[in-house]
Amino acid sequence: MASTLAKHLLPSSLLPTCNNSTQSPKHHPSAAAAAFRSHFHGLKLSISTTPSSSGLTSSKTSLLLLTVVAGKVNKGSVPPSFTLKDQDGKSVSLSKFKGKPVVVYFYPADETPGCTKQACAFRDSYEKFKKAGAQVVGISGDDAASHKAFAKKYRLPFTLLSDEGNKVRKDWGVPSDLFGTLPGRQTYVLDKNGVVQLIYNNQFQPEKHIDETLKLLQSL
Repeated sequence: MASTLAKHLLPSSLLPTCNNSTQSPKHHPSAAAAAFRSHFHGLKLSISTTPSSSGLTSSKTSLLLLTVVAGKVNKGSVPPSFTLKDQDGKSVSLSKFKGKPVVVYFYPADETPGCTKQACAFRDSYEKFKKAGAQVVGISGDDAASHKAFAKKYRLPFTLLSDEGNKVRKDWGVPSDLFGTLPGRQTYVLDKNGVVQLIYNNQFQPEKHIDETLKLLQSL
């Protein structure tokens, strides 16, 4: 399914239709432009309307592939702080990790195939993260009990935080996938000063998050 989704940008039913009927210019201000961004990662749909010499409006539609959908947190910025419960029910604040690099990865849900694969990949490379002096923190909307069972089942050695209600996800601007139906899978690497040095988004290749974050950490 992932490969099928990757090959199709946008269903034809969601593309704007061209209407050639005569319309009054007052309904289409000169050089009016509207841009719509899909929740599907990497897709931007831009629609611009400009008046023609006959007074009618024409539309130009362009589909652009983007490597990263920009959110509220950008490279070089300091993300909003948070305090969330970990898998043991203890409160953990982002400020706790200041002074050392930290990998914060948002994932859709415990026990799903992609999220399990990603968590186990972080587990299997955990010694490499420790060698780089970095902490790993996973965040999803699952509650602490779910995180505890998930961590125990797969022997995850790192912290899982419960973002019930997805407040932190929204504060950080993590984009959704599949037109808003699937919580995004996005990883941030913060340096020892708490500044974002990498933002990586890849829903359908969860293990690549580990490769990309380790590359960055080894260069810090």
